[in-house]
Amino acid sequence: MSNLIAALTGAVIALSPAVPAHHHGAGTTSLQLTLTHPGRNASGTHAVTLTCDPPGGRHPEAARACSELAGSGGKFAHAPDGRMCTDVYAPVVAEAKGRWHGNPVSFHAHYANDCVMHSRTGTVFAF
Repeated sequence: MSNLIAALTGAVIALSPAVPAHHHGAGTTSLQLTLTHPGRNASGTHAVTLTCDPPGGRHPEAARACSELAGSGGKFAHAPDGRMCTDVYAPVVAEAKGRWHGNPVSFHAHYANDCVMHSRTGTVFAF
C-alpha cells in the first residue's frame, strides 16, 4: 500500500505545472496610479488603473509599465535615468496604491516637475 501511495505522490508531483523562477507569489497586480499637480488652475488630479499578468487597465502603456515594475521587483522609483530636465518648478505628486503580485503596496512621492518624475519612475506614471 505504501508503494502505491509513493507512486501516486510521484505522479502528482511529475504532472504538476512548474512555477517559473521569476514568479513572485500567487496573486494579482492591480494598482490605482494617481498624479496630482498642486497649484494648477484646472483639475490637477489624474488617475488610471494598471493591471499586470496580463497587462491592462486604463494605463496607456500597460505592458511597458508592467515590464518595468517586474524588472525593479515592484519598486516604483529608481535612480535618475540621465535625461536632462529644466529647473522649472511645477510640482507633481505621484501615488500608487493596490496590490503587486497579491501583496499590498503604497507609494507616495513629490517631484519638482514631470520630467524629474519620469526620470525616476519611467513609464509607470506616464499617463
